[in-house]
Amino acid sequence: MAKTYTFNEVQQHRSPESCWVILYGNVYDVTSFLPNHPGGSKIILQLAGTEATEEYDPIHPPGTLEDSLPPEAKLGPIDPSTLPKEEKSPAQDGGKTKKEQEEESEDAINSLEECLNLNDIERLATKKINRKAWGYYYSASDDLISKRLNNSVYSSILMRPRVFVDCTTCSTSTTLLGNPVNLPIYVSPAAMARLGHPDGEHGIAQACAKFGAMQLISHNASQTPEQIVADAPEGQVFGWQIYVQQDRKKSEAFLARVNKLKAIKFICLTLDAPVPGKREHDERSKNVGANLAVRSSVQEGSASTTSPDPAAASGGVGKALFAGTAPDLTWKTTLPWLRRHTDLPIILKGIQTHEDAYIASCYSPLVSGIILSNHGGRAMDTAPPAIHTLLEIRKYCPSVFTTIEVWVDGGIKRGTDVVKALCLGAKGVGIGRAPLFGLGAGGREGVERVLEILKGEVETAIRLLGVERVEELGLRHVNARAVENMIFDAVENPGRERWGMWVRSKL
Repeated sequence: MAKTYTFNEVQQHRSPESCWVILYGNVYDVTSFLPNHPGGSKIILQLAGTEATEEYDPIHPPGTLEDSLPPEAKLGPIDPSTLPKEEKSPAQDGGKTKKEQEEESEDAINSLEECLNLNDIERLATKKINRKAWGYYYSASDDLISKRLNNSVYSSILMRPRVFVDCTTCSTSTTLLGNPVNLPIYVSPAAMARLGHPDGEHGIAQACAKFGAMQLISHNASQTPEQIVADAPEGQVFGWQIYVQQDRKKSEAFLARVNKLKAIKFICLTLDAPVPGKREHDERSKNVGANLAVRSSVQEGSASTTSPDPAAASGGVGKALFAGTAPDLTWKTTLPWLRRHTDLPIILKGIQTHEDAYIASCYSPLVSGIILSNHGGRAMDTAPPAIHTLLEIRKYCPSVFTTIEVWVDGGIKRGTDVVKALCLGAKGVGIGRAPLFGLGAGGREGVERVLEILKGEVETAIRLLGVERVEELGLRHVNARAVENMIFDAVENPGRERWGMWVRSKL
């Protein structure tokens, strides 16, 4: 029978000569693995002598431990009574008075069934997930101005309901890149889902399957693409997001791997974060686990293809995940390179001006669509919300809408937000933080609740507008004048008739 160890015993082994960690209730001697760790030995030594499961598990796909260590490295179980107390969630660690806690308890959300909107989902998740996960999910750049504007801009757009219209039937079905889906809502490529819940991206995929929604798999997913699409029903639609790496061969190898997965229907090239933004809530989490994210996908089989960068890792999960990302992408070089390594349709994510939207449309059919996005406010703070860019395109180059598909993401909190974006010309609407908080609130069932809430709100909205299908939504259903007054209007190029010459000069 294996010996049971105490936490104090494990604490004695924190050196390169003897390095133990606690994972999944067991003590492991990882001394021999130190020189072979893709991210370097220093990363493991930071966790030596500690309960490292919370740091290790969200970063490493299942099976990594067994593949990396010999059986004898597993020394025996840990006595749980000797472990230090668990880290409190942000809600538990708020320093509130007893009176404030009693007042809050009257409106407390304690179950998924009590969650009536996405804010409720986020409140419930905040109670359950640890500060590390909350810091990464909640964080945005600098003063969070873009993040807040992503949310608030929708409230400035008014609906124009019609009456005396039979609204007995309605359908939320549509197509995205020709793929039938039951919702115009898709899951944006948000990383590190297992920080919030072990179900991870596969749990999101299962929820999407139930509602017929599309899922974009993050380049920095905490599970492998194969694990995420496992057991997906025929017809379920996935896309895969790519951050092109400085070492192009890593990206090429992963593209070859993704090309073999029939469930993945397109490639999403992210452009709005060539360098990481300054996410202070994430950086304050002092996330040692961020270092574990800086690793080689070749050895571990995960979607991340980064290389060690201690300076990046010190900035939290977000900054660590960008280690190795190429900042030198261009229209002329990157798109032809990407086309050489995949036959799948290409979507460009992170368009934030009408000029770039127009250039993208000039690359049709090489480019099948664009996603208007400011990276959830996580890259450049004070960057415009997607709705501003959508209205810019409509004002200056509306031909984009008939040339390529236009999707948007950022700030969606209500089904009415989804409908407003569709009315203004978007074909699909992405949600990023909501599925992550859904996972934190209740795993796969939490994500299902997110999609259930949004689907119900979308159906109500389109019925009240007097339409039966989302394809019927148009400009006549909204009043966006208040937002139109805020969009960019200092066009420097000398007239729309010279767009072609202007684009050629820029390329």
